[in-house]
Amino acid sequence: MAMRRRDFLKGAAAGGLLLAAAEPADARQPRKELPPKAVGILYDSTLCIGCKACVHACKQANNMPPVHRAGEEPLWDNPDDLSSRTLNIIKRYGSEGNKDTEGGFAFIKRHCMHCIDPACVSACPASALTKHPETGVVTYNKKACIGCRYCQIACPYNIPKFQWDSPFPEIVKCQLCSHLLAKGEISACCNVCPTGASLFGPVELLRAEAKRRLAMKPGEYHDFPVGRIDGGQTQQHQAASYVEHIYGEHELGGTQVLYLAGAPFSRLGLPELPDDSYVALADGIQYAIYKGMVYPLVVLGGLIYIIRNREEHKG
Repeated sequence: MAMRRRDFLKGAAAGGLLLAAAEPADARQPRKELPPKAVGILYDSTLCIGCKACVHACKQANNMPPVHRAGEEPLWDNPDDLSSRTLNIIKRYGSEGNKDTEGGFAFIKRHCMHCIDPACVSACPASALTKHPETGVVTYNKKACIGCRYCQIACPYNIPKFQWDSPFPEIVKCQLCSHLLAKGEISACCNVCPTGASLFGPVELLRAEAKRRLAMKPGEYHDFPVGRIDGGQTQQHQAASYVEHIYGEHELGGTQVLYLAGAPFSRLGLPELPDDSYVALADGIQYAIYKGMVYPLVVLGGLIYIIRNREEHKG
């Protein structure tokens, strides 16, 4: 009986899980640390007004073409989601009720998370995606890319996009305006945000700021940094009733883009993820395979999964 590709992949995954469970503790790789000069973004959904100035600024700074929805007159850029033409987008979840409440609506900003232990970098066989050793920014080198798109499959946040409509396609993703950082500037999205909802700065300071906001009493007025956390500009806003969680602080080993929100993150399209990095787990499995010569366990586990799965379907 012919084995389908999907069955093989599921079987391989099952074998990997068996191996992960069986591997010794010392085979697991240690968690990656935040780079020494790591920079990133703190996005506060409660401060976002959905103006999409950040989307427009991102396109200008990165020379990205406009996107027009089918059936609509092409008067302005109006993308539905991230694509090979859109690196950064503001989405609205919900349409009724009060903003930033359990049953109300909320905004969310999506772009590359610049993971501390990025799966896309680990999956790329040509080192087209790299993580800067000091700033931690994940950048893309089109000259090294072989077009395999493994980065798309590996990314748990579904960020990298492929230029299907180009004769010389590339992978497209936010690079935190690294060309602007090299000139001492900040990412374009944070530079134009009128409320400070997108805030640029050193990740350690952003984490501290996020914790400061979580400790605020809802309804009280406080000063909130605008543009960059260490830039000196502030605005007064009422503190929101935040969800008691900084998204990105621990997910998959942590990210350099952090989120605060007044509505559950699962309602805002952000995946629920474990604290352990997929990359560290995969590296541990690979280490066990090549050091312990236990590859047959993976194959056996995969075959067991496939056989059991087919027997269940027969029954």
